[in-house]
Amino acid sequence: MTNKNKTVVRSMDILNLFIEHAELSFQEIIDLSEIPKTSVFRMLKSLEEMGFLEKGIDAKYRLGILFLKFGHLVSMRLDVRKIAYPIMNELHNDVKEAINLIVRDGNEAIYIEKIDTKQKVRLYTAIGRKSPLYAGACSRSILSFLSDEEIKEYLETIELKSFAMGTITDKKKLYETILQAKELGYTISHSELENYTSAIAAPIFNHKGEVIAGLSIAGLEANYHGENVKIFVEKLKKATATISKQLGYE
Repeated sequence: MTNKNKTVVRSMDILNLFIEHAELSFQEIIDLSEIPKTSVFRMLKSLEEMGFLEKGIDAKYRLGILFLKFGHLVSMRLDVRKIAYPIMNELHNDVKEAINLIVRDGNEAIYIEKIDTKQKVRLYTAIGRKSPLYAGACSRSILSFLSDEEIKEYLETIELKSFAMGTITDKKKLYETILQAKELGYTISHSELENYTSAIAAPIFNHKGEVIAGLSIAGLEANYHGENVKIFVEKLKKATATISKQLGYE
């Protein structure tokens, strides 16, 4: 084990002490961890600087605000997935197309659930896979319903790269697509992440009215034209409305 790895492991040993202790003094951390004093001092300083720990005026250490942020993200993702899964399964059995659930991860979206037992075509989407917010209907369903300020900042800083023959690489066209999605309540993509595949997606909102996830119906492009689009959109928006309502959205 390298020195760097030892430091990481020992730092985790210190953090793990706070599972059973709300607060600890410097000496208590030394006694409980059995790590040399100089090493504890150095690691506490680093953990404090990074926000993992905070030191009170009483000189005792407590878990830092960063853990609240991480805890909120993990909780949110688990809650969304738990609530969405049965609704996704019902939608999948109805339309026989792949159903994907994503959440935002910075300037990307990450797929946290997928149901495709009745859709035998392998698609770009997979649990754990990421895509930029601008590419593909599912990701863009989140981007399109961010605040105007967030969208503006995103468009000013992002570089649009092509993934497939339908990827939107023009910022003016992307913005027009975003405005259209806001008006219609959903967005659609054709060959944006993978050639000859399409998706229709809609946003999921929390109790604050913030977009926190996106849900999509996806499959072969040939199935996403004409009357099918109207049918898919109706069923999809019903599903996302149900999930949002269970998350407290009015």
